[in-house]
Amino acid sequence: MFDKLFERDHVIAKHRNGPLATERENFLRHLEAKKYARRVIRETAITLMVVVRRMGVVSPRTITWEEIESAAQSWAKNQTLRKRARSIYYPKRMFRRIAIRWFQFLGWLEPAAIPAIPEREKIEAHHKFLRDERGLSESTIGRYGWHATRLLKQLEDSHRSLRHLSVLDIDAYLSKKAREGWQRRSLRTAADALRSFVRYAEQRRWCRSGIVAAIDPPRIYQQESLVSYIQWRDVNALLKETKGHNARDIRDRAIFLLLARYGLRGCEVRGLRLEDIDWEHDLLLIRRSKQRCTQQYPLDSAIGRALLRYLRKARPVSPHREVFLTLRAPFVPLCQGSLYNAVRSRLDSLGISSVRKGPHALRHACAHQLLSRNFSLKQIGDYLGHRSVDATRMYTKIDTINLREAAAIDLRGLI
Repeated sequence: MFDKLFERDHVIAKHRNGPLATERENFLRHLEAKKYARRVIRETAITLMVVVRRMGVVSPRTITWEEIESAAQSWAKNQTLRKRARSIYYPKRMFRRIAIRWFQFLGWLEPAAIPAIPEREKIEAHHKFLRDERGLSESTIGRYGWHATRLLKQLEDSHRSLRHLSVLDIDAYLSKKAREGWQRRSLRTAADALRSFVRYAEQRRWCRSGIVAAIDPPRIYQQESLVSYIQWRDVNALLKETKGHNARDIRDRAIFLLLARYGLRGCEVRGLRLEDIDWEHDLLLIRRSKQRCTQQYPLDSAIGRALLRYLRKARPVSPHREVFLTLRAPFVPLCQGSLYNAVRSRLDSLGISSVRKGPHALRHACAHQLLSRNFSLKQIGDYLGHRSVDATRMYTKIDTINLREAAAIDLRGLI
């Protein structure tokens, strides 16, 4: 393996004769089988030599997380002193990441300690209730659990438990978030999460009753804000930017067409599976994330060509059934952040300004385009997968042309 990565004989000999050469070579072959780039495998081989020498590992043994952290800190500091790095952040992160993955691959790394969560069983019981009884999505359950965990940690820091919870604790939690710069909508989300947990705790008699009724979140007025969207000409510029022949352009073009033409949510694009594309009947099956249902679209010819080009030329071989995967090994389905960055980086490079710079900016652009073509709110809502007309009504606020025409009507003869 080493002779594939290095050309000079003395370098190859150094790696072959170094400590744990077999273990290091097995890990590098593992990366090769996972389709990692040769450059990445070569950098990993070099770092593994640093790891075994810095940590003094010469035979199988249990490796602690503290050992890795200490060795990473020491080596990174040495790199900065020798002017090989500007700061310790990147070399430390690289050392730690490769060391952890290698020792986990060998089975030598001690099990990670489970984070201490106050009253964990109560958090998990609430999660089960939200999942089984209310049918909430995993992302919502995670968000609710995040706030509940931090509320309980706040109680633990003051040497109290859930049975001592009071309205003052809720106010203190929300006030702290407000001082940290959270806006009203974020504070409202936090209050809703705490209200859900406290209501469940009251029902289970884990805390005193009457607290949930006193939780007063910031008031959010219906339709109080304007919808942020980008102009359709900007959407066309974005699509024009992805007419290249590299893997990133091919993948991003297919993603952007789905977002802009069908107005899909980001999670719906990420959840699209190979079997959801019916090539025989030119249909696209979308799994609606909020309605817990599926919806069929006729497969647009341009989108079909973009998807087919991606599948043939840019999608890596992978056992995953999701359509869109990362461009670098290990090839896994896109996460929320990856999709957001794919859209935002393109918008920034084109100088397109928008409050929203992620997938939802294209969804709103699609809605505005439908509205400008005089589709009814019901039609737009059905197309976008809204559960009610109220969810679609917000787009009427961005129809500025018709609003100006309405404002210009002379009503003096009618009043």
